Amino acid sequence: MIVYNFCPQCKTKTDKSGEYPKCPKCNITFYKNSKPTTGVLPIKDGKVLLAIRAEEPFKGTLDIIGGFLKAGEHPIEGVHRELMEETGMKVKIIDLLGIYTDFYAATGDHTQNTFYIGELSNGKPKIMDDISDLKWIRIDELGKHGDEVGFQCIKDALRDLRKWYKTGRGRRN
Repeated sequence: MIVYNFCPQCKTKTDKSGEYPKCPKCNITFYKNSKPTTGVLPIKDGKVLLAIRAEEPFKGTLDIIGGFLKAGEHPIEGVHRELMEETGMKVKIIDLLGIYTDFYAATGDHTQNTFYIGELSNGKPKIMDDISDLKWIRIDELGKHGDEVGFQCIKDALRDLRKWYKTGRGRRN
């Protein structure tokens, strides 16, 4: 997390008496916003495709395929970019699963995570970028994998995917 002791524009010492640091000369407030991320849960035949993290934090744990958004990038555009970077695959988004908040231990930043449900639309996924493996897991058995998940927002999303699937909305594939 960036700490603003001095204004990056005029180098004046910031005023930290309020909720957020503020430059008394430029009148700029330095807000501590959540970092936006996006991800997709590809489903097929009652299973969901999850990644195994190749890097810290939570190296070796189950994760949703996705990552941090670029400046100005829409979450769906980010899903397509991240999925291509991590698996070489394309996806058809079929539903918004939800929006979750969490904490990214590597930087100390809070995150706002937008997760979608999708269907893969080409070939077979490959292990690329910052994942060490890919794993298809039965959606109705996701509760058994709680200890294998690092981030709380992923645990919450997998819980909600099970609920979503039980409604019958995911049974078409």
